[in-house]
Amino acid sequence: MVGPEIERLMQLLSRLPGLGPRSARRVALHLVEKRETLLLPLAKALSAVGDSVKTCSVCGNFDSVDPCSICADPRRDQTILCVVEGVGSLWAMERAGVFSGRYHVLGGLLSALDGIGPDDLGLGRLRARLDGSIREVVVATPATVEGQTTAHYIADFLADCGITVSGLAHGVPVGGELDYLDDGTIGAALRARRSF
Repeated sequence: MVGPEIERLMQLLSRLPGLGPRSARRVALHLVEKRETLLLPLAKALSAVGDSVKTCSVCGNFDSVDPCSICADPRRDQTILCVVEGVGSLWAMERAGVFSGRYHVLGGLLSALDGIGPDDLGLGRLRARLDGSIREVVVATPATVEGQTTAHYIADFLADCGITVSGLAHGVPVGGELDYLDDGTIGAALRARRSF
């Protein structure tokens, strides 16, 4: 039905999160139809990213410089470190604009089913970053079984370091209505209640 180049494009697009074979076919068709205004600039952007983006040797973020712009920013609070699952979580924290410290990207979560253990997360690299200037580590892992298992493991792993290890609060989201929340979220919110 289509040439091998378009077929290859559709196969690669279908590997992206949220795109199945049908969505990938629609995206490929749109890209080919908008070749001059979308396909060619996208190809150049992908090539530039492939050539210039590296993983920060300090925190694990993606940037075109190493160390990344967050690690190199002297205005960031050097005493607080936020541990996140992946770069997407780091970007979400930055987008929120509420954290001014530094980050540490784990690159995954503990998962016995997937065969991911503590050694796969490079926790030794995390401990090496605790050079005496860090006073708090915020573990910002997802509120999933794997995320909470990882958070508890990190808290135990850092228990002898003499620093505060905290986690994100869980509960009712801003603007959330109780009718639409699951039982686990309501329970977590009730346990984490605070006085007014």
